[in-house]
Amino acid sequence: MNILRLVVTGPVGAGKSTFIRSASDIEAVDTDCRVTNGTGRTKRKTTTALDFGRRKLTHNLLIHLYGTPGQARFEFMWDILIRKAHVYMLLVAAHRPEDFDHARRMLSFMQRRSPALIIIGITHMDKPEAQKPERVVRALGYNHNQSLPPIISVNADDPKSVNRAVMRSVKSYGRQLKASKASHLKQSGTPKVA
Repeated sequence: MNILRLVVTGPVGAGKSTFIRSASDIEAVDTDCRVTNGTGRTKRKTTTALDFGRRKLTHNLLIHLYGTPGQARFEFMWDILIRKAHVYMLLVAAHRPEDFDHARRMLSFMQRRSPALIIIGITHMDKPEAQKPERVVRALGYNHNQSLPPIISVNADDPKSVNRAVMRSVKSYGRQLKASKASHLKQSGTPKVA
């Protein structure tokens, strides 16, 4: 059985725990605790270590889903979880521009620690105050001259939307893996077998 590790990260309230619950075939494991700091303005509970879910995609592919805490004080958990990730999805709540800088710092943290493929998942697009995806992507530090990672709008409460995001992650990872193997074969001079 092949295992693909998908880490879901992002600021507090972006939808990470909900995403894991919506994507998982098993009852998700969480480490939510009552909020004791200013985070309580947005929610009553917050993840303090990780969320875990599992999804069997095919008879030989199992996806392990890991959700990170959103608060910077738990960055030691970000470090632990990102190290073995194949793919990570940064969820950003489009209706909370005050969190965009934190999301950008999280993205930078992950990029410094892992070569894993990144997917940007933009959540809460249904809110009236939601920013356009282009604004969110710019706030994350990308500009029009850069190649962008895959970007997807996702509703963490909707299993179909979450399924599309998971499938996009798997397919993007598959393309990256195939391109990496082809590049390695080309560099090594080994003939490519059709």
